[in-house]
Amino acid sequence: MNTILIIALVSVLLVTLTQVMRILEITSAMRGESNSVNDTDNRNQGFLMVLFMIAMLGSFIWSYFAWSHHLLPEPASEHGAKIDRLMAITMGVIIFVFFVTQILLFWFAFKYRGAKNRKAAYISHNNKLEMVWTFIPAVVLTVLIAYGLNTWTGMMSSDMTDARVVEFYARQFDWTARIAGEDNVLGEANVRYIEGQNIVGVNPEDEAGFDDQMIRGEIHIPVGQPHLLKFRSQDVIHSAYFPHFRMQMNCVPGMITQFAFTPTKTTAEMREITGNPEFEYVLLCNKICGAAHYNMQMTIVVESEADYQAWLAEQSTMKQG
Repeated sequence: MNTILIIALVSVLLVTLTQVMRILEITSAMRGESNSVNDTDNRNQGFLMVLFMIAMLGSFIWSYFAWSHHLLPEPASEHGAKIDRLMAITMGVIIFVFFVTQILLFWFAFKYRGAKNRKAAYISHNNKLEMVWTFIPAVVLTVLIAYGLNTWTGMMSSDMTDARVVEFYARQFDWTARIAGEDNVLGEANVRYIEGQNIVGVNPEDEAGFDDQMIRGEIHIPVGQPHLLKFRSQDVIHSAYFPHFRMQMNCVPGMITQFAFTPTKTTAEMREITGNPEFEYVLLCNKICGAAHYNMQMTIVVESEADYQAWLAEQSTMKQG
């Protein structure tokens, strides 16, 4: 109801303002006053441009210092610092270019405002100027892209020989995890094997899957240990998103994707860092996959190796049912 009242009030104010401006135009015409723009109008508009620039850039600076901590949460993986560094450099370049272009834009609007005795210079072509504004952005973007590709390649090509294998299976609108057993090998899985409680489609004849453990709702992982996460999807394309681990990977029906990482902070440590006693790591779906997409999440608990082993001992294997 309040929203409707606000919309109605804004609409009435806009209509009123339009009518007032129309009355002023008619009154000016009845008095024989000219409506043509003069040097005084141009000068006033030029100064207003400068004032608007100061207000806009000032509000941007205030917003940045007031809200920038919401851009990225505290990183909790080894590669998280690299992602944050890449983000900081990219944002630094963008903000620098933003300030330069906006200051030039509004300063030119003020400096070259209309004047009765001023004539505009006509320049049809300037090779040097075009080379400058083509070459500089090309070099900057090339460096940023090369740096980004190098960061991505470093993350994706890390040695995962001793990594613990965990699979996340996506379906509307649910996540199911499968932890590889003592052999650290996941059993074969395919949608053809989905039946009853076997919701992820593990081959019941594959011995490698007998010691796999299927987890729903909440999964635990040990801190400081490398993990190789594998992703599958049953129905549509989902996107596995771990904001604090700086990871995101599409889950595509019919294929397996993967991402490796090492968690560096336990859930308890992050609760102290954030000052939030209810903090939890979460796995989210970052693709709009249907009506209940917003509710597709899974809690992740990062803990010590001892606590993890105690929790793992309580979980049943696929063979145990």
